[in-house]
Amino acid sequence: MNPSRRQFLKHSAKIFDVCVLVGSFVFASIIAHSLPEGFNLTWLTALRISLGNCLLFAVLLVTWHNLFVLCGLYVSKRMTGRRTEIFEVFKATLLASVLLLFAARVFHIRIVTLPFALVFWVSTVCVMVLGRLAARSLLLALRRRGRNGRFMLIVGTNERAIDFARRITGRPELGYQIVGFVDDDWAGTQSFEATGHIRCCDFAGLADFLRHNVVDEAAIYLPLRSYYEHASQLVSLCERHGIGIRFDLQVFNLRGPNARARDLEENFQVITVPGSGKIVPALAKRVMDCVFSLLLLIFLAPLLVVVSVLVKLMSPGPVLFRQTRVGLNKRQFNIYKFRTMIANAEQVQDQLLSMNEMSGPAFKIQNDPRITPLGRFLRKTSIDELPQLFNVLTGDMSLVGPRAMSLRDYKLFDQDWQRRRFSVKPGITCLWQVNGRNSIPFEQWMQLDMQYIDKWSLWLDLKILIQTVPAVLRGTGAA
Repeated sequence: MNPSRRQFLKHSAKIFDVCVLVGSFVFASIIAHSLPEGFNLTWLTALRISLGNCLLFAVLLVTWHNLFVLCGLYVSKRMTGRRTEIFEVFKATLLASVLLLFAARVFHIRIVTLPFALVFWVSTVCVMVLGRLAARSLLLALRRRGRNGRFMLIVGTNERAIDFARRITGRPELGYQIVGFVDDDWAGTQSFEATGHIRCCDFAGLADFLRHNVVDEAAIYLPLRSYYEHASQLVSLCERHGIGIRFDLQVFNLRGPNARARDLEENFQVITVPGSGKIVPALAKRVMDCVFSLLLLIFLAPLLVVVSVLVKLMSPGPVLFRQTRVGLNKRQFNIYKFRTMIANAEQVQDQLLSMNEMSGPAFKIQNDPRITPLGRFLRKTSIDELPQLFNVLTGDMSLVGPRAMSLRDYKLFDQDWQRRRFSVKPGITCLWQVNGRNSIPFEQWMQLDMQYIDKWSLWLDLKILIQTVPAVLRGTGAA
């Protein structure tokens, strides 16, 4: 799952839990004050709803929320069993109920009694558990349909690596797909091959494998005493590609509370996650992508229709140009743009390689003979890129991010550090776009992408979006 979607689910769970706490408190109040002769709410009107009471309840909500965070209710449960998650909810809500009784005693909250706290706890547990089971069922259905999946590479072919792979494949609801194992030949190679697992490459071929395959995480299961150099090189290589690294804490005998993450019940692991760890801005980025893209598509609908008609009338061929591009962690997707060239432009490109004016793998010609007269205007004004708003809505792209690369250009990359640009979603606009586009050398272009990834913030995205408007009007570097 990409970071923005993961953060959306996490914050949705937090909002759900707060609503459950409020609802359970109201429900417990109703039950505790129900009269034998019939249910009525006259007691509610007798309550004094003062500013102090509101502040006290707000403090309780914040305290309950922080308690739930400390109990680990909002860490990823992808690799945690149902029983474990239910037990965590029981424990967290029981502590919240005890805290409520303690606060009632300290602040003399007469409405809160032991029966009140019991009803509060039972109702909170029931609703929170049902909500999480429903979310699990929904995510399971999505993962079985190939959505929300993660591609994992396992480094090592020993018993621990095989056992980890067995537990992963035995839990299809996790949404993990093992792309293969990495290891050199050793005494246990034949035993490994007898299990039916696939060794996709050795350590010498790992760099090339990462360049040409989708990998979200790499799990290290090497005997580090004898393979420390390989493990160190792997970590460095994955960092350059922006790939998450997972390793077993038992390798280092770490059991400190600050370095433990529980995965697969009794298997304790740590995973390093590439990209920003800023939770709220990451969620806001995805919301901004969806809202802005939808509003722009609605507002610009007449323009899109007019351009579609003009493209169709002024040159033979389809209205939209569709091309396979490389996206997040090297996932391939179809990008959409208004066609600005002749219909067979990609087939003609090989004949024009000697005219390429860009350094590195990128291909650009200032006066490209394949561009149609209308296409030149569309490129100059960047109108040809408006259909990419549909790519943003589907989640393949973002409004702001590194430029989406074609398969041809990606295959010509010669340095792995440049591939870290694929650890985030590609965007319609970026630092390269607002700093001169095709007038910038390829090496500087890649440095700008690294700068964007390392310094990303929501404010930087807004700044780039604002700067894109004058950059498009100037048309600097457009071709």
